[in-house]
Amino acid sequence: MGFAEELFMNVVEVISAGFMIFGGSLPYIPQYLKMRQENSSEGFSLKVCLVLLTANILRIAFWFGKFYETPLLIQSVVMILTMLFMLEVCVKLRKEQTLTSNRRKSFSDFNVGDFWNWTTFSDYLQCVISMVAVISLLTYIFVENTAYIETIGTLSLCTESTLALPQLFKNFTSGSTQGMSVKMVMLWFLGDSFKTLYFIIRSAPLQFLMCGSIQTLVDLMIFYQVLTYSDHKP
Repeated sequence: MGFAEELFMNVVEVISAGFMIFGGSLPYIPQYLKMRQENSSEGFSLKVCLVLLTANILRIAFWFGKFYETPLLIQSVVMILTMLFMLEVCVKLRKEQTLTSNRRKSFSDFNVGDFWNWTTFSDYLQCVISMVAVISLLTYIFVENTAYIETIGTLSLCTESTLALPQLFKNFTSGSTQGMSVKMVMLWFLGDSFKTLYFIIRSAPLQFLMCGSIQTLVDLMIFYQVLTYSDHKP
């Protein structure tokens, strides 16, 4: 291989790794901009953040038992930071509304009914830290246990496949997609479609193909909601 070809391959590899690392966070840029524009986070489901935080914490734990490509590991770290940022923004935007509520909702109250619907960002942070602590302890104890490692890897994959379900459910219960960025869902769909196609081409295990197909189907269902709910503003 000549110098030019080697250089080209290195550039492609770097670009691919960069896209792998940051591509998953790109859909949340238009959603962030929309929330800032409307000064409201009501149209975005915070459960999306919960799903991605859980999936990526599990994926990082999986790496300690079964190494995979470094860009995928860094991607998980970047996604966790992205979701924490989105949570902080959403909580700040809801601050005025929550201040007028009758009761402060706190993680330390351990009220199941208030789960992931707390008043301050620190409550969400406490929950995430607790999740990391528990999974880290279990992984430290069972890191040599193949069944445990394969289980958390599968759980991470399955959890991530439900990414868009909270948004789908939120749109359905409110009968509206107002406040949700269509561009975010479009980027979800493009990413999930290419990922599913990649799994087919690479003859990936059936679990991967099923998860990718479920994600793409849910994305299409959200697009249907956008067309169905007449009060949506692009």
